Amino acid sequence: MVANLQFIVPSRKQKGEKLMDWNKCKKLPWNIILLLGASLAIADGVRFSGLADILLKTLDFLDAVPYLAMALVVCLISSIITELITSNNTTTPLIVPLLIQIANTIHVHPLLLMVPGGIGAQFAFLLPTSTPLNTVGFATGHVEIQDMIKVGLALKITGIVVLSVFMPTLGAYVFGTNE
Repeated sequence: MVANLQFIVPSRKQKGEKLMDWNKCKKLPWNIILLLGASLAIADGVRFSGLADILLKTLDFLDAVPYLAMALVVCLISSIITELITSNNTTTPLIVPLLIQIANTIHVHPLLLMVPGGIGAQFAFLLPTSTPLNTVGFATGHVEIQDMIKVGLALKITGIVVLSVFMPTLGAYVFGTNE
């Protein structure tokens, strides 16, 4: 609805001009807009179809994992989902509610899983479809997938290692999850 209003609301730049007209609309990167919309639709579909419940049951193995390894596992899972299945815009709203339920099931503070899961999903540096920013950068034609993988793999590994070490130690102190 708001998008439609842009065709009606007058622009302050020129008299008689609207915020959006069809010529401007044709220049929009529709592939990026559709990618983002599809990501959000996938997240809703997973929740409403019951797949989220199946994923929750699948991740029950985290109950037996010591927390130091759990941060690494959660970070890796969310990071892999982001790279291979869907974008971080879909992964984060999908995985965080699941992690809250898992935390309640295994009796740990929800932030101990939510922070590595949510931040881990942001370590999406390898593929153009992983984040909207990757898509925009790739769409310019100046960045190739090989370059993204070469640089992104080092960033991803470093981020996962740092988060996996700091969340159980410093993160527990900062967020007060050890009380």
